[in-house]
Amino acid sequence: MDDWLWHTVVTNGIPVGRIVDVISDAASENVIGFEVRCQDEQHRFLPRASATQRGSEIEIDSPLALLDTDQLDFYRSRGVSLRAREEPAA
Repeated sequence: MDDWLWHTVVTNGIPVGRIVDVISDAASENVIGFEVRCQDEQHRFLPRASATQRGSEIEIDSPLALLDTDQLDFYRSRGVSLRAREEPAA
């Protein structure tokens, strides 16, 4: 799962952000999407189905595939964050 982290997200060759977290389904551990820090410093949700890995870049057809923060919060609250898994227990 961590092989997605820090990849640049592009649309039509234009960088729009960078993956900063991977969100998986809690039950199956399948990747459902990504937290992307966009060029405007906002964090958005990118559904896995909308992303195509091409080398070191993640390609999307349109920036409209990036969902706003409230949708990111929805998926983050129902899924499992890779970053949360990697954080040491207190």
